Amino acid sequence: MLSFLVSAIRLGMTFLLGSTGETITEKAGHLNLGTPGVMCVGAACGCFVEDLYLSQTGLYADPVIAVLLPVAAAFIGSAVMGLLFSFMTVTLKVNQNVTGLALTTFGVGVSDYIISQTGLAFQRGSKFFNASFSFAEDLGWFGELFLSHGFLIYLAIFIALLTTFVFNKTKIGLHLRAVGENPATADAAGINVSAYRYAATCIGCGISGLGGLCFIMNYLNGNWEYCIDAIGWLAIALVIFTVWKPSIAILGSIVFGGLYIANTYITGFTIQDNELFKMLPYIVTIIVLLFTSIRDSKKNQPPQSLGITYFREER
Repeated sequence: MLSFLVSAIRLGMTFLLGSTGETITEKAGHLNLGTPGVMCVGAACGCFVEDLYLSQTGLYADPVIAVLLPVAAAFIGSAVMGLLFSFMTVTLKVNQNVTGLALTTFGVGVSDYIISQTGLAFQRGSKFFNASFSFAEDLGWFGELFLSHGFLIYLAIFIALLTTFVFNKTKIGLHLRAVGENPATADAAGINVSAYRYAATCIGCGISGLGGLCFIMNYLNGNWEYCIDAIGWLAIALVIFTVWKPSIAILGSIVFGGLYIANTYITGFTIQDNELFKMLPYIVTIIVLLFTSIRDSKKNQPPQSLGITYFREER
């Protein structure tokens, strides 16, 4: 049971980073269905830089640099994807759904190419990412459950809490929510709608990209697998599941992580049954979506202008 919870937390934080980034993007009115591709690119850029750094330093790699360089690369690479999405949807006014789906296909292809240029030896780098508190073992189950994780796990929780604070307690968060709810009114109030959408999308994509890196380095221990795009779709589902609230997503992500890996901890099921288990997070999301729609509560609804291109001349 303890190992199940530890795995659920580690996988869940991948969902948390992806969903937090997507929530920031959606709060500005952008529906970015390119999140799976963004997470793929983030993972690939981080792993590429990690491979490059370790190949140059060998046994003399600095653990701090070996973590911070890939994190920076993952964030920047994913933010560039966000910049591309914003250019297409804000500047060129292209349909957001079409752009997002194209970005997913593009991101998967780009990540495959980037990884093909590496030696795929990320296992050593994952040891730096999974370094935990030295005293965790002395605290028994509490230490293993809460203190045995790597840097990105705690960073994911911090980013989610910080995002919640910014949304609810700062002027920037107020402006961002105004842009997502009614960009025409926000524009009339002197808020630069384009700038907020560009910034929110780039930052959101950067954070989502860290989720892809977390999946490879923290959960898979440096083993590259072509399944990050599936994780990306679940991250989008988690945004709906937690009704656009990153603080709730902290617990929701662990639930998603547990549901996703439940099949590996329950014996006696066929391969087909295992695939059905992986559908559970989507089914739970649909149920939550039905309940929130029935309640018709405004605070549990997406931003009113989500997915709608803003034309200033129509204000």
